[in-house]
Amino acid sequence: MQNKFDALAAGMQNNEMDTVSEFGQLLGPLRRAVVRQARAAGNLPDLPESQIEMLRVLIDAGPIAPGDVALRMHIAPSTVSNLARQMSAAGLLERAPSMTDLRTVTLSASENARALFDRYNTTSTNALQQAMNRLSREQQLAIAHALPALKNLLKQLEAT
Repeated sequence: MQNKFDALAAGMQNNEMDTVSEFGQLLGPLRRAVVRQARAAGNLPDLPESQIEMLRVLIDAGPIAPGDVALRMHIAPSTVSNLARQMSAAGLLERAPSMTDLRTVTLSASENARALFDRYNTTSTNALQQAMNRLSREQQLAIAHALPALKNLLKQLEAT
């Protein structure tokens, strides 16, 4: 009897690992498909995902120190510096002296970047909505019901 239970438990663990593996393999292609659809629909520039994520932080947090951007994005400060240099050259980012420490700067999204980001959010939402509309009602509900768990999964991943 124990062997049957062990085999059943091992089978469940294998299925769980298959689910985790399949989910992990879907994340990148899913994100890239949404970005590709949004870019095409909104005639948006081909910004690297890292710049889009940095814009998200800058827009959400307002003027923010580069070190704080690094903490929020879970990346090295040198990576933030490189991204800031590229984005500043492209007119997406503005630097200003810190109001509390004149030795440092704060970063913020330019008006142009905010407009591009708004267009990206609108077109990506529309692209997702159109794709969701082509799914069955059961699949739409499954995705809706999975959202709280996915938000919690993100929190768990960010906590480590």
